[in-house]
Amino acid sequence: MASSTSRVFVSHLAGVPVFDPNGDQVGRVRDLVAMLRVGGRPPRVLGMVVEVLSRRRIFLPMTRVTGVAAGQVITTGVVNMRRFEQRAAERLVLGELLDRRVVLVENDERVTVLDVAVEQLPARREWEIGKVFVRRGKTGALRRRGETLTVDWSAVTGFTLEEDGQGAENLVATFERLRPADLANVLHHLTPKRRAEVAAALDDDRLADVLEELPEDDQVEILGKLKDDRAADVLEAMDPDDAADLLSELPEEDQERLLTLMRPDDAADVRRLLAYEERTAGGLMTTEPIVLRPDATVADALARVRRRDLSPALAAQVYVCRAPDETPTGKYLGTVHFQRLLRDPPFTLVGSIVESDLPPLAPDTPLTEVTGYLAAYNMVAAPVVDESGSLLGAVTVDDVLDHLLPEDWRETGFDGLEEAARGR
Repeated sequence: MASSTSRVFVSHLAGVPVFDPNGDQVGRVRDLVAMLRVGGRPPRVLGMVVEVLSRRRIFLPMTRVTGVAAGQVITTGVVNMRRFEQRAAERLVLGELLDRRVVLVENDERVTVLDVAVEQLPARREWEIGKVFVRRGKTGALRRRGETLTVDWSAVTGFTLEEDGQGAENLVATFERLRPADLANVLHHLTPKRRAEVAAALDDDRLADVLEELPEDDQVEILGKLKDDRAADVLEAMDPDDAADLLSELPEEDQERLLTLMRPDDAADVRRLLAYEERTAGGLMTTEPIVLRPDATVADALARVRRRDLSPALAAQVYVCRAPDETPTGKYLGTVHFQRLLRDPPFTLVGSIVESDLPPLAPDTPLTEVTGYLAAYNMVAAPVVDESGSLLGAVTVDDVLDHLLPEDWRETGFDGLEEAARGR
């Protein structure tokens, strides 16, 4: 459902098959998961509950849904097979929102919810509940059916969270629009009990982003209060270098247990990073830079750079390697900076504009030399290459700054947010 005008009622999704890009059936939709928000704003749809062939119910994020049409759902093909567990801030749309008695804002009339419609926001991958299909009149099998009508979400009350509520739901919704670093600051000043409640209510991706911005003690505390399966999910959602830094703070037996629960590809990246000393290029790098083959075009490179989940530092340049075009096996040829991509025609091959005059960093390069390299050449990221010439990853300036600033730098400068978290 790619356009802003597309809309589908959730009752039409119940039981429809879910397919991967190759046309193989993954399972069937059993429900949708949404998060209510304060202020009358439409709920955000987080994903679908899908029953796979083994009858296990799993969670499919909406970010992995590429199409909803003609009685079917198409996914990216990447599916986490862990059993779905509903979290505190989540609502099952079919199971909890339908048949609810709500109130029309215009006249305070009580109506019954028969259905709700989900739609994708324009130019975004985010989905929300925009419309509510309701029936006037009292419920009951022997009562005459009343008039039905479709209204905007904001035209009814009885769904939204209470503004003065104290639960973790309300706090999560209140701070939904905060950047991860700012939400991390809020969490840091909460009590351990309250911090655990809020962490439990966040979805995996949001919690992963927040953990990356918290002091190490808070990271360890929060991770330790999650169930092992949930902790593994969150570690998978983190950048590999941040996940490795967090795991390095745990006892070896805990590290191994969580790594075993992670997807093999994600665990392999983290294991590689754990093998390097922390304050070296290998210990600082991410294993997921943008890697392209020489025959890729400028248009291909710009498409990769536009990804919303990339940090500005990683999006600043692409790394050109001979096949295979992934770390740690690709033969490194050089880099192409974002500005150069903007200057050349879309059909230009990146292999023809690659810059190879700067030597890459070795994985054992100490932090002081990495810092000097970035400063001397005005770089925001640098390639890390082993003795055989294979690209291992990239060091970004934000990871370098994390290790140059005082250890307590994350714990200062957010008194205003602390007061907001206390409800002042």
